[in-house]
Amino acid sequence: QVQLVESGGGSVQAGGSLGLSCAASGSIFSINDMGWYRQTSGEERELVAVVTGPGVPEYGNSVKGRFTVTLDNAKKTVSLHMSRLKPEDTAVYFCNADVRLDSLGTTWHGWGQGTRVIVSS
Repeated sequence: QVQLVESGGGSVQAGGSLGLSCAASGSIFSINDMGWYRQTSGEERELVAVVTGPGVPEYGNSVKGRFTVTLDNAKKTVSLHMSRLKPEDTAVYFCNADVRLDSLGTTWHGWGQGTRVIVSS
């Protein structure tokens, strides 16, 4: 069984910075992709940033140039550094991972429990 444990988040004023981290644990053979999505009340979950297998980062349009995502494959941890935060970045941020469990290609895809980020104006 794979678990995703998130840390970080909290409250910050507009223009400030925050960091999020997500560690995957369990019997993981390799990581296909791992990253962050966010969701506000009444809205669908949207992509924030994800690192794909080859290590290529992908960003949602609203965070490009402000957020940086990094994946440490050895530690199975994905980090998100958020800078120049805006009130519209306020949301619950969810870690997401798609991993291989063995050399046969068995995969697992799941979510963390979410961590709240509040940006005040």
